[in-house]
Amino acid sequence: MAKKKSAPQAKTAEPEKTEKKLKSSNAISVRHILCEKHSKIMDAIAELKNNTRFDKVAEKYSEDKAKAGGNLGKQNRGSMVGPFQDAAFALPESTCDKPVYTDPPVKTKFGYHIIMVEKRY
Repeated sequence: MAKKKSAPQAKTAEPEKTEKKLKSSNAISVRHILCEKHSKIMDAIAELKNNTRFDKVAEKYSEDKAKAGGNLGKQNRGSMVGPFQDAAFALPESTCDKPVYTDPPVKTKFGYHIIMVEKRY
């Protein structure tokens, strides 16, 4: 029987916070860091764990057009690739100063993503 791959977990600098039920939403304001190589995305995660702002890490590491702080803007449910969308809609709102992000990174056909959500609509 094939082993089921577990979903990426959200990481934050404040793990003692209790889980709140996420607001149901059909759109989110999302940021990400995209890297083709796993080693590079892990370097980005290391910087995030050292409390570097999410947008600054995105500017340094992201390899896509959202390099300006990783901002993808408002995205509607159904407009993103499956694994990215599933992970993004599972995240709570957070800020670039104190991001709650996917760790481990999410793998898609585009590469590896670290995702954070700024607002749920």
